Order: sequence, then C-alpha cells, then structure tokens
Amino acid sequence: MKRIVCILSVSLLVSVAALAGNYKSFKVSVYTRAYEVEKMKDLHWLDSTWNIISSQVRVDKIYLETHRDLLIVPGETLEQAKKFFLDRGIEVGGGITYTINEANSFETFCYSNPEHRKIVQEIAEHTARYFDDFILDDFFFTSCKSDVEIKAKGTKSWTQYRLELMTEAGQNLVIKPAKRINPHVKVIIKYPNWYDHFQGLGFDLKNGPQLFDGVWTGTETRDPSSAQHLQNYLGYNIVRYFENLRPGHNFGGWVDSGGSGMGMDRYAEQLWLTFFAKAPEMALFAYNQLTGVALRPEQHRTLWQGQGTSFDYDEMMKPVNLNGQTVIPSTIARVAGYTLESIDKFVYKLGKPIGIKTYKPYHTPGDDFLQNYLGMIGLPMDEYSEFPTGQQVTLLTEQAKGDPDIINKIKGQLTKGNDVVITSGLLGAIPEKIADIAELRAGKYALVNDFGFAGKTGKDILIKQVLYQTNDSWETVSAGRPLTGGVSGYPIVLRASYSKGNLYVITIPEDFGDLYEYPAGVLNAFRQILSKDLDVRIDAPAKVGLFVYDNDMFIVESFLDEPATVRVNTTGDITRITDVLTGAATDKQPETDEGASIFGRRFRPDNKNNVFRVTLAPHSYKVFKAVR
Repeated sequence: MKRIVCILSVSLLVSVAALAGNYKSFKVSVYTRAYEVEKMKDLHWLDSTWNIISSQVRVDKIYLETHRDLLIVPGETLEQAKKFFLDRGIEVGGGITYTINEANSFETFCYSNPEHRKIVQEIAEHTARYFDDFILDDFFFTSCKSDVEIKAKGTKSWTQYRLELMTEAGQNLVIKPAKRINPHVKVIIKYPNWYDHFQGLGFDLKNGPQLFDGVWTGTETRDPSSAQHLQNYLGYNIVRYFENLRPGHNFGGWVDSGGSGMGMDRYAEQLWLTFFAKAPEMALFAYNQLTGVALRPEQHRTLWQGQGTSFDYDEMMKPVNLNGQTVIPSTIARVAGYTLESIDKFVYKLGKPIGIKTYKPYHTPGDDFLQNYLGMIGLPMDEYSEFPTGQQVTLLTEQAKGDPDIINKIKGQLTKGNDVVITSGLLGAIPEKIADIAELRAGKYALVNDFGFAGKTGKDILIKQVLYQTNDSWETVSAGRPLTGGVSGYPIVLRASYSKGNLYVITIPEDFGDLYEYPAGVLNAFRQILSKDLDVRIDAPAKVGLFVYDNDMFIVESFLDEPATVRVNTTGDITRITDVLTGAATDKQPETDEGASIFGRRFRPDNKNNVFRVTLAPHSYKVFKAVR
C-alpha cells in the first residue's frame, strides 16, 4: 500500500511539473516544417535530431506541420511523431503552410480555382483528424493572378477582391471543414510581420481575428536593410497591435534564425522583444534551423561583446546540462535556450504594457511601419485599429486618412482638453479636412541640418515643408540649412490651439530612417509632447527604446553599437528606481537647466521633473521598478 501511495505521489509531482512548464513567464514551442515531419518516420533520425534541440533549449510544445509545397505528411508518420513527443512530456499541435512552391516567390494557391479549393479543404480536414489545435503558417494569403482569378476579380480592386476571397476561404475551406472533422479543434492563424501591406494579399485584420480561434504573431525583424526593411522595435509593437485587435487571443510570437548573420545578439533581441510585449508563448521556427544553424564565433560573436551586454556570447557557449547530459553548445538552439532562461527571471513580473495610443484604421496604407521607427527613438507605441479614447494624447499617422470621420474624432479629443499629434504625412494626405481645425498645408521639399536650440545633424535631411498662417499656429522646433544665421526655416514641431486642446504637427523625414539622424533635442521635443499619459519618458539619442508597464515597471533598451547614457524623467512622486535584475537602487538627481530650460519656454510644463541617469551597454536593456 505504501508503495502505491509513493507511486501516486511521484506521478502527481510529475503531472504538476508538466503542467507548470519549463518557464515561469511563458511557454516555448518549436514549429516543424512538413519536410522534417515527413522524416520523422525514421525514429533514429527523430531521436538524434531531437536530442540536439532538447539538450540546448527547454521546450514545452511542438507543432508538426502536415502540408507545405504540396507535400502532405501521411497519418501514420504523424501518429508516430505525436507519440514520440507525448512520451517525453511535450505537448503536440499541428500546422499547415498553404504554399504550392515556396521557392517560387512563395507561390500560393488560387482560391477561386475549384481544384485548388478542393486541395485546401482536404489539407484542413487531414490536419484536424490528428490535432486539437493547428496553426496556419503565414502564407494563408494569395498572390495569384491567374486567368481564373482575373476573371473572378472583375472590376474590384485586387485589395477588395482578395480580402473578400480569403475571408470566405478561411471560413468555408479551413475552419468549418476542420471543425466538422474535429469539433474540438482550434484553428489559429499566424500573421506575418509585414502587417501594413496585409490587405493587398488578403489578410483581413478586421474579420480574421474574430473568425479564427486565435492568432500568432510574426515577430521576426532580421536585418533592417533586407527586403522588408523592418525595424527592431516591430518585434514588440506588432504583438501589442495584434493583441489590441482581439484582447486575449494573441497566443504567441514567432522568430526564425534570419538576421543571425548580423550576430547572435540580433537573434536574442528578437526573442526578448517578443516577451517584453507579454506574448504568452514563443514558437521557435523551425526544427531544421535549431538543428542546422551551427554556432560560428567568427560570424556570431559581435565586436561589442565583453562589455557586460544583456546577451553574453561567451557565457552562452559554456557547457550546459538540461536533460541529464552535459553538452557543448553547437547550434542556434542554445542561443534561444540561454536567452529564454535569462529573461524568464523577470518577464513574469512585468505588468500590462502601456504606451502612446496611435490609430491605424483597418486596411489603410500610409506612413508604412512608421510606429516602429518611432519606437526606435524612445516613444512607446500602443497601436489600435479602432479610434482610442480616454487618453490625454493621441498620435495619428497618415494611416488615419482611411477614417472618413477622422476630423470629428480629432475635434472630440481637442474639445475635451486633450492633445492630438499628427504627422506631416497625414497633413499632406487630408489638408482640406485639417483646415477645419487649422489652415495648414504641406509645401515643397527642403533640406535641413540645423535645428537651432535643439541641435544640429551631420547630414542633410529631406523634409516636406509644413506651411501655416502666422500667429494662428506656432513653430516650437524649427530647422534650416542653416537655421542659425540662415535665411529660411521650417517647422519640425508646430502647435495650433483649438478649443481646449492643441493640435501638433511633427515633421517626419521623407526617409523614415533619418529620424535616427535628428538631434537628441528634436527627439526629446517629440517625447515630451507625446508622453503626457505616461509617468516616465527618456531623453536619449536615437535607437534607444522605452517599454512601460502598468505596475510601475519599465525597460530601457539600447539598439546602439556603443554604450549610451540615458536620462530617465519621471513624475515627481517617483523618487527612486530599482534595477530589477541587480537590486541596485538609483535615487533622483538634482534638476539642472539641461532640457527643462530649453523646452519650458516652448511647451506646456511637463510633470516629469525627477531625473535619473542610466548607462546601457551596447544592444542591452535594463529593467526597473519605480518606487513612489
């Protein structure tokens, strides 16, 4: 009897441990392409490759893909692979990639073609037979322009046609057939990282998150100089944006090894930015990358290592024992394991992310991905596709032109005594509407490099001139070439009063990347007018980000290649900030004329008058708790 009780106790402990998972803050999963799942019919191959992954990173769940590029994995192989992982305490889900030939510019199905529709439905039904949840990898869109599609489109725009087509296909070819086969199945769509262009290929962010059981979020940013030109900050911002589309139904982030050629710091950063946004799970893409991307110090150990950086390559390379055997790190799986173990120490302590509320109406282009550039200059973004209310400041980019009632919504904010900040892009798109508040317009182009009291830059920056009626609106930051001692100047920050509030126009460079060339004084002006709803803001060079939470915690991260000193400004009731990782406390410093005297005469008083100074190593972050 005692032996039975003992066995039951051990079993209970094992069950509790399995339920608790490997991490305090999140779950970690591995997504597996159909190519590798098909190989799992060979148990020797499966065991040996899984050992490479599991000996370097703790995994809670694995997703087994059933289809990619017309390869459909047989049911017997799926069952064998499922048993292998379940026997090892790993949760198992499914996956589908709806591509015909990924190597041919991601060739997709043609969803008006009856033959293709039949295949799409059969794949969904096949997958639902073996899994209670499955993810559609981020190719559930269409780029097909076959004769069938051209005829079906008729006079509609490609955007309108594809939005309607893919919404219908999601319902009738995937969700409904899958649930007929398995009423318990959850069908989840993974949306990729290029969200500002979704509508053109049929991703419907208005209806899709409501139709599917949940979404996953592509947080890969890779090399910003590559084809998509995505900024580092997108890995955080996109999670928050998709969460705001349907709160509680953004199930996780998704990172691949792309960009690791820039150094493993870059890969690690994508992981932690995803969790700074409080994603509940991370899908490591993919099984083949975790086994096949070998660590090469000559390529992956960056020049700034050895300076106490948040990702420590040398520490990561030390022998590790995760499953009873000691191994030397050999693949990118250990980079993931090391990074996830490091951030698990504090992510669970973070509250709900908060930030500057900005509005992107569904399916509207304009100022593409600008919020991510703004995040890179220390402006915490909180993006919505329904007009946000209840805040002191609202940020509107050119995307807001897609709302036919936008001027009334702006007026509603201003008449309540709140401020609205618009970009020069939005002004250029709807000057006639803005004129009902202030008679402003976009003029010719100009090159600037001198911002007066706000500083100078080492290169010429191309901007669009913002024109206004003298004494009706006021320049609070100006620029010229030169401005000081020059003959021409143009607004960089412009203020126009209306009712009880203020409309601000901030001039965005024609090349968004030139935001990083603006001097710190200009960036600080942007931060001051946009941070009224936050208890903390930073004064810093470009490429320093701020992440704020509703429980008095915040993170400051440098994306720079060299150390950075940051001035943290808080409300007066915050008298100390504590480093959550080290326990070190920093008391407020005596205020000086630096910053305050510059902006005090041009902006309304800022209540963030307690100052703390923080030094960051390259490509590193610090986590703080504010003490009131």
